[in-house]
Amino acid sequence: MTLIKFEPLQEFETLHDKIQRYFDEFPSFGFRYSDSFSPKIDISEGEKKINVVAEIPGVKKEDIKITLQDNILTIEGEKKKQDEKKEGNYYRTERSYGSFKRCFTLPDEVDSEKVEARFEDGILYINIDKLEIRKTKEKIIELK
Repeated sequence: MTLIKFEPLQEFETLHDKIQRYFDEFPSFGFRYSDSFSPKIDISEGEKKINVVAEIPGVKKEDIKITLQDNILTIEGEKKKQDEKKEGNYYRTERSYGSFKRCFTLPDEVDSEKVEARFEDGILYINIDKLEIRKTKEKIIELK
């Protein structure tokens, strides 16, 4: 029999992500708020690593902060608005700016000491090594 760790808040995290995605994709009818920027992030798991890929276009490397504490990966930063040039009339403005913060709960078996991150062409790549799970042997206990 295998024991599975009960994490009641994990369902709320999934619900939060669904609600956030709904508001991110909801049509704004031409109105955008300055703090509505939220990068799109993919998280996948391989045999030995957890891989995170985040699209963060228009953000400088210096404006991104990545932390890993208690198996919670946090990516935060700010997409700064460029100086407006009053050379032409704008008919539509769809780009969004502002600060963002995304948090993800990772499995317990990640090694917080072995994390690699690189930022290329507006894409953030994070690779986190997984700890080796010790296989436990089943021991039969004799009844007396």
